[in-house]
Amino acid sequence: MKKLFNLLILGIGFCGVANAQSTTTDDGKGWFSNNIAGAAQVQVTYRNTNLDQVNRILNNNNIPSLKGNDVWINLSMSHVHKQWIFEDGLGVTPLSTSEGTNNIKAKYGQGQAYFRAGYNIAKSDDSRFFPFVGLNFSAAMLKIEDKGRQESTNDFSQELLTSTSSKTLYQGNFGIELGAGYDYLIKLKTKKIDNCVEVQRNIPIGIRAGYYINAARSDWKIDGHSLDNSPDKNQSAVFISLNIGLGYNVRKL
Repeated sequence: MKKLFNLLILGIGFCGVANAQSTTTDDGKGWFSNNIAGAAQVQVTYRNTNLDQVNRILNNNNIPSLKGNDVWINLSMSHVHKQWIFEDGLGVTPLSTSEGTNNIKAKYGQGQAYFRAGYNIAKSDDSRFFPFVGLNFSAAMLKIEDKGRQESTNDFSQELLTSTSSKTLYQGNFGIELGAGYDYLIKLKTKKIDNCVEVQRNIPIGIRAGYYINAARSDWKIDGHSLDNSPDKNQSAVFISLNIGLGYNVRKL
């Protein structure tokens, strides 16, 4: 933890500029007049993924149903400006897998990128409560592995032309998030850098909850080729996230 925050030693460079500013301005306002605050975070989210249509098509082709794919693991950054709180992050779901007696395996996974903007209405320095709105871009991937035919030969040249059902299909989604977040800040020891910059460290532990609106989704595709009669189930759903991070508040002395 110390190593992470020690990177902020670059703040030493602020001192020279700040001192130079103080010799040329009378009001004490410089380029670093506001605090720089935020956190690096890990968020684990539950949001239901409806695989009914996908499973129906898989079952019709003698492939067992996929289960789950409702948990997202996200790496996120928060940025605090006065009462405004911004979050951006990337996330993935663990792969859901199924394998039939015909030696054909299905794998399903998702990835996402999101941005949120919220406004803190809490009055306490130890906590934040902020309604937010967000944009979410995600993609679903369905991979079919025909292990029987793939492993039917040991010859490289023959493998190149072996007929197989193996393929990867994908679908893009766009969503809008409406929700609220709460963080409790566990304060750590404050660190001063050259008596010029103060770094107030904390561990934010909190929760995010809301509703994901699946506003738009593309056709399922393979190598850019769109597929008709593909699963088109709306994935709008309630979501809830648990959040923990390493926070900072850099303040000029």
